[in-house]
Amino acid sequence: MGNKEKGANAERELYQMFVDNNFRAVRTAGSGTMENADCDLIAGNKGSKYCIEAKSSKKPIKYITKDQVNRFVTFSQIFSLKPVIAVRFNRLGWFFINPKDLKDSGKNWVVSLETCQKKGKKFSQFFRDKTKNNNLLQKDLLLKDEELNELIKEDYEAEENLKQDV
Repeated sequence: MGNKEKGANAERELYQMFVDNNFRAVRTAGSGTMENADCDLIAGNKGSKYCIEAKSSKKPIKYITKDQVNRFVTFSQIFSLKPVIAVRFNRLGWFFINPKDLKDSGKNWVVSLETCQKKGKKFSQFFRDKTKNNNLLQKDLLLKDEELNELIKEDYEAEENLKQDV
C-alpha cells in the first residue's frame, strides 16, 4: 500500500470517527495534491467548526512543511474554522493538537509522539468541552487577522496584475 493510499485510509478513518460522534464531516477533494485544497477534513456540530489536517506515521515523528501548515491555518481563518492537527501513530491511535504546539525544525514543523502525549488529546478529550477548546483554538491561531488581511490583499493584487498582463 502506497503513502497516498495510507493517507486516504487514515482520512476515512478520521472522518468516520467524527460521524460516529455526531459531527457532520466532509473530506476535501485533492487535499495535499491540488492548489487551494489546504485541509483534509472539515467537521462540525452546533457551534463548533473545525479544519483538520490529518497525518499518519509508523515512526514517532512526523514532519510537515511550513508552507503546508501556513496554508492550512490561513484556510481555516478564511472560513472561521478552528485548526486542528490530527496525528495517528500506528497502534497508538489518534492524537489532536493545536498547530501552535508543533515544534520548529528550521525547514519544517515537527509533530512528535512525545509532544502528542504531553500536549495532545484523544478525540473524546479534545472535542468534549467545545466551548473551552473553541476559545483556546481561536486565540492560538498562527496568523493574526492583520497578517491574514495582508496575505489576501497581496493575492488580490497579484491576480489583478496577472489580468493586466493578459
